[in-house]
Amino acid sequence: MSTRPVTTSPQDRLLQVLATVAQSSGALSAAELGAMTGLPKSSLYRQLARLRHWGFVQEVDGGYAPGPMGLQLAQGFDATSHLVQEAREDMHKLVRQSGESVGLIVAVNDRAICIEMLESPQALRCSFEKGRSVALRRGATAKCLLAHLPQARRRAVLDAADDEPHPRDATWEELEVIRQAGYARSQSEIDEGVWGASAPIFGGGQHLLGCLTLMAPVARALPREAELTQMVIVAAARISRNLNL
Repeated sequence: MSTRPVTTSPQDRLLQVLATVAQSSGALSAAELGAMTGLPKSSLYRQLARLRHWGFVQEVDGGYAPGPMGLQLAQGFDATSHLVQEAREDMHKLVRQSGESVGLIVAVNDRAICIEMLESPQALRCSFEKGRSVALRRGATAKCLLAHLPQARRRAVLDAADDEPHPRDATWEELEVIRQAGYARSQSEIDEGVWGASAPIFGGGQHLLGCLTLMAPVARALPREAELTQMVIVAAARISRNLNL
């Protein structure tokens, strides 16, 4: 993960530390958090102390990980998210129709975050764990979201990348093609052997709310690529229509 720019507001610094801890797959040391956030040690420890006090961060094996208050936030989100509630029925239909895993993903800052995941009933299946996030850089999900964001925000995300370019990273030209097509597909761009197809979900005024992504093993998906892609497009359009009734 690249170093984040130092923010000036104390509230922003607090949220920056919390978001960095939340996005990690394991406990982070203070040195790792300092490198990721760009915060000086004194400021970092003040933010960590406040987050520990409120139960949003806990110490684990000498590092820092999400605390139990995160569970209450997750429960509240699941209970009140209009997008999840409206999408869930069509997600179940898509799983039954395709026999593959289906995820609901949203864009937050420069990340794509999975807010709902329904797994394939098949023994060999692919999924993107609920709560997992990836950079808005590569993969069908990230590229679909990025392509349908407003141009200024899309440009900001592309310009902010400060690590070495990856051959499968999104480019402005590729995103324009995806935007016109109304879907994105990828193969082994995030996880090896995983094929994915994503289509956007819109609210009022064609405002992007998220995207629907179908995931399958490459060997099983490629013979049905056109069929599976069309299923995702239709399901996402139906969710958008229901959200705007």
